[in-house]
Amino acid sequence: MSLFLPCLYAFAACAAFSVAFNMRGKLLVYASLGGAIGWFVYLLWNPLQNDILQFFLGTVALSIYAEIMARVHKTPVTGYLLVALLPMVPGGGIYYTMEYCIIGNTDMFLETGLHTLGIAGSLAMGVLLVSSSVRLWHVVAASRKKRKV
Repeated sequence: MSLFLPCLYAFAACAAFSVAFNMRGKLLVYASLGGAIGWFVYLLWNPLQNDILQFFLGTVALSIYAEIMARVHKTPVTGYLLVALLPMVPGGGIYYTMEYCIIGNTDMFLETGLHTLGIAGSLAMGVLLVSSSVRLWHVVAASRKKRKV
């Protein structure tokens, strides 16, 4: 139950956010499911005690899901990724970084800022890894198909 409720909350947040991207019907549900899957993988790797790696693994999982759903529904991957990444965005870290900056606590500003930057970087690297792998796979498949002809 400790894994189920946060994933349900992530799904609900993504469903509400996907309305802003004009997603309706099945696409709204599938895009929101990507956010729940990413958050589930994040929580599944909690024993690692390394949240940057957890964010990376969760992002890899939701990026794979987004690529598959985009191919199945013949829609752009971007819509799935933007909605599914919503629970992963380090909004609290950004807020606290700016708060420490404003009050003049330089040590906490740098610590929180670097940690938030690490999380954002792991999100970007997860999407980049999956997206590049899929594109490379398509190029290799096309070149093999071209050689056979």
